[in-house]
Amino acid sequence: MRSSFRWARPAVAALVLAAVVWRLGTGPILAGVRALDGRALEAAAAVFFVSTVCCAWRWRTVAVGLGVRLSMRAAVAAYYRALFLNVTLPGGVAGDVHRGVSHGRDVHDVGRAVRAVVWERAAGQVVQVLLTVAVLFALPSPVRSSMPLVAAALTATAVTVLLVARLRPDRKRRRWERVRNAIVADIRSGLLHRNAAAAVVLGSTVAVVGYAVIFLIAARAAGVTASVPTLLPLALLAILAMVLPSIGGWGPREGVTAWVFSAAGLGADRGAATAVAYGVMVLAASLPGGLVLLVGSLLRRHAANPPIGMSSETEHVSGGNDHVIPLSSHPR
Repeated sequence: MRSSFRWARPAVAALVLAAVVWRLGTGPILAGVRALDGRALEAAAAVFFVSTVCCAWRWRTVAVGLGVRLSMRAAVAAYYRALFLNVTLPGGVAGDVHRGVSHGRDVHDVGRAVRAVVWERAAGQVVQVLLTVAVLFALPSPVRSSMPLVAAALTATAVTVLLVARLRPDRKRRRWERVRNAIVADIRSGLLHRNAAAAVVLGSTVAVVGYAVIFLIAARAAGVTASVPTLLPLALLAILAMVLPSIGGWGPREGVTAWVFSAAGLGADRGAATAVAYGVMVLAASLPGGLVLLVGSLLRRHAANPPIGMSSETEHVSGGNDHVIPLSSHPR
């Protein structure tokens, strides 16, 4: 059952992408790739670097709050590696799993390190959703009229979760209370200690703005001339769609972008081309993470199979029996 669900998620993403290609043809896909040039890729890589550093800062802040040591340099390298894996492997979360487990093994506390990644990503998603909702309320977009309903649905969902938790049977309630206490302790330690909340909010905000800027660069490269206030809500919707099950980010992003561009009167084909250009830009900008992955693999292989070489010189001294006297023995 679990295996079927795991395969169903990328299958749905593939169907969405196939539907976009079937509806619009391959023209927008190829146009999105051909629209890119060196300047656009360089600009995207620079903005991507800033966003990645902010995300790494957020992760380090949460990890330190939970009592897990993590240097900023190691956090940036690991975050690049995680993003590279996220955009090249199905599901979009393999890199984060690898990041948490690898860090946990380094500090000999996998559980706490994985929790740091979970809380760091969750906090980033919350900030992203709140920013998206705020922008969609403030700026005109195809979904602006639906935003009161969305806000009401989010509020109702939160209230329902709280009520269900309180109405559990006594045994399950006690178990839930233990889980809740652990969650509250993690939030206090990881997200609310000292200036952690401000760092998490600031880092997440800059990261989301950076991804939106990359989307705007992709839109301009794809020939979209609409104003920034018009494109910004569409960009945030497209980026938010990437939290859905995907194939390395591909699938829902293209479908949502084509839909919102069409609803905004900008053309579904331009939307698909922009989404493809954005995906290629992010993939190119994350390539340093592939280098980090390669170097790390080579170092681990070298550590597991060190060069073996021993030099020993012996001198035999005869006297009734032969004795072997080592004069020197050291690894080379």
